[in-house]
Amino acid sequence: MFNALIAEGTNDHYSVSLKELRLDSLPDGQVLVKNLYSSLNYKDALALTGRGKIIRKFPMVCGTDLAGRVMESNSPEFRAGDEVFAIGQGLGETRWGGLSQRTRVPAESLLHLPEGLSLKQSMAIGTAGFTAMLSLMALEHNGLKPGTGEVLVTGAAGGVGSLAVALLSDRGYKIVASTGRPDLTPYLLRLGAAAIIERAELEQKTPPLASERWAGAIDTVGGQTLASVIAATAAYGAVAVCGLAGGPNLATTVFPFILRNVSLLGINSTIAPKLIRIQAWDRLARELSADKLEMITSVAPLSQIMPQSELLLAGKIRGRVVVDVNS
Repeated sequence: MFNALIAEGTNDHYSVSLKELRLDSLPDGQVLVKNLYSSLNYKDALALTGRGKIIRKFPMVCGTDLAGRVMESNSPEFRAGDEVFAIGQGLGETRWGGLSQRTRVPAESLLHLPEGLSLKQSMAIGTAGFTAMLSLMALEHNGLKPGTGEVLVTGAAGGVGSLAVALLSDRGYKIVASTGRPDLTPYLLRLGAAAIIERAELEQKTPPLASERWAGAIDTVGGQTLASVIAATAAYGAVAVCGLAGGPNLATTVFPFILRNVSLLGINSTIAPKLIRIQAWDRLARELSADKLEMITSVAPLSQIMPQSELLLAGKIRGRVVVDVNS
């Protein structure tokens, strides 16, 4: 028997509760994992509260991320006792996820824990940090380099934003962090931001082409904020977009793209191929400051994740929440 946060019902109406389940209730998969940690992402909070159509089939054990030790394996890639983790890959959407003490998953979904990271640290990074790294990789692939100008991070006090600020600063970029929570200015400056911009400034409608400012940007917000960022991105700059907390609609023009050669780079962490996942996690293990990761992270028990989800969606949680699934 094991405990899990499980959603039961239909797409039109479902409820989520902490239940005790049997091992034989787990879906098919090559690897059985004893989970030690998970994490709370924005997508998880939407699923747990029923505010977003995240879950594709029911019943569904929630949770996009998991980290633990292999109990049983039918895959030659993994053996009992191996420390492993998984993010995305349909977890919590089409496959039972990580807010559970046990999970059975396809071997393709799992990665071995990189050298230099603990299981807890892998979940402090989780989907949010992986998304931040994919965004950084995309910007650098597009030509962004330290010293080319200011790099903007929107939603900077959230999970993706906090980790993006930490990663960019450790690479030598000059970061401007956008937040609607001025009380968190000292926190963002400690993470490495050089300056802070009020969220409300970016929420104002701008001309199709504003003054060039951003050499690059990582946007977690979408909506008018993204439109404003694109309008102020410098020639040959790029914006990596990875969130829609401010809404899915984008009211812009083609002018920044055809007159300034601005690139809009879409980031999807859920379906990343295994080779890209390995490359990104290798960089995270090497490049992310352990001290900054600790600053970003708080820990909550599985039993408190429902109220934590409400706080996250209300913008009242800073950084990352690691879930101890055994407490």
